[in-house]
Amino acid sequence: MLTVSGLFIYPVKSLAGIAVDSAMVTSRGLQHDRRLMLVDQNNCFLTQRAYPQMALLQPAWAPGGLYIHHKKNTVDPVFIPQQPVAGIRAQVTVWDDVCEGIFYPNSINEWFSNVLGIRCSLVYMPDSSERLVDKRYAQKGEITSFSDGYPILIISQSSLDDLNIRLANPIPMNRFRPNIVFSGGEPFLEDKLSEFRINNIVFKGVKPCARCTIPTIDQDDISTSKEPLKTLATYRFKDNKILFGQNLLHEGDGTIRLGDTIDVKTYQPAAI
Repeated sequence: MLTVSGLFIYPVKSLAGIAVDSAMVTSRGLQHDRRLMLVDQNNCFLTQRAYPQMALLQPAWAPGGLYIHHKKNTVDPVFIPQQPVAGIRAQVTVWDDVCEGIFYPNSINEWFSNVLGIRCSLVYMPDSSERLVDKRYAQKGEITSFSDGYPILIISQSSLDDLNIRLANPIPMNRFRPNIVFSGGEPFLEDKLSEFRINNIVFKGVKPCARCTIPTIDQDDISTSKEPLKTLATYRFKDNKILFGQNLLHEGDGTIRLGDTIDVKTYQPAAI
């Protein structure tokens, strides 16, 4: 039996995530996931790929919004309202996509700029801003938030366990930033998940996740190494990409919880 064993929301793109017991599934993915994003002075997205120090900023839920604190620095945390009360609207860039964002006040932007050491601003994706999933993989005009490209990422705990057996120093799941983790089944079963249901929400596996360098960044101290990509490349390499995890699209909304059963309807050929 396959069951949901982990749920994670990343309120601000490329900052640390929050483990939750339950999550609302909305048209853009898990509620609150990556609705916020830091941009540079050209309104282009920032990530740990270029700024590993972003991993040290930890969000925590608070009434009406979030607190962000630094894992290592004693600087006072900053409160982020769930969305700006009033702010400048402008076009922001995520990879090849341009969509609308609402800017937070300068006081919040100054806090991020100071703790990260780079000039940046925080933006919110309003409901009116609909960013389409890549048309090569979208099935019904699905949308996503400020994610890299898809609403939800799923990874099997067995897949991480299989990897850790091969590593001299095992790593935690947070290196791969999934939304849903499941237990049960053989390693890399997520590759084969074509269609499944959790609480009558239909999920479809549409594209294996090609990994960038973020998994090489320790999310607690931002030290880096060649692992786990070096090892993954020996058995998870295809078309010049290292694959780990499955990107999902979905139909319907509702709540998913830890312990929920995953009911697989159809399988597809494995990615590798």
